[in-house]
Amino acid sequence: MMNLLELKPEQLDKAANMLKAIAHPVRIAILNLLEDGQKLTVTEIHEKLEIEQSTTSHHLGILKDKDILASKRNGKNTYYFLKHDQLSKVVDCISKCSCGD
Repeated sequence: MMNLLELKPEQLDKAANMLKAIAHPVRIAILNLLEDGQKLTVTEIHEKLEIEQSTTSHHLGILKDKDILASKRNGKNTYYFLKHDQLSKVVDCISKCSCGD
């Protein structure tokens, strides 16, 4: 496992930008839905979170732009998923830390 002290400034900057992008309630909820290899469309995500589709698309765009999500088109649908499996650990940690006493 790599130590943070071993990372180059560019890598630290990218990591900080990824964490900033995650740091929003809607985006944390999206990541939570996409844990464990889930692949969902924007429609599925907005219905599960009960938010506007345009809001969902906006947040998906931010997460994709910051290299957190990837997408794959299948027919008329675009499926979103975590680009890095390790991000599930971040989501799990956030969940555990926020639910603790």
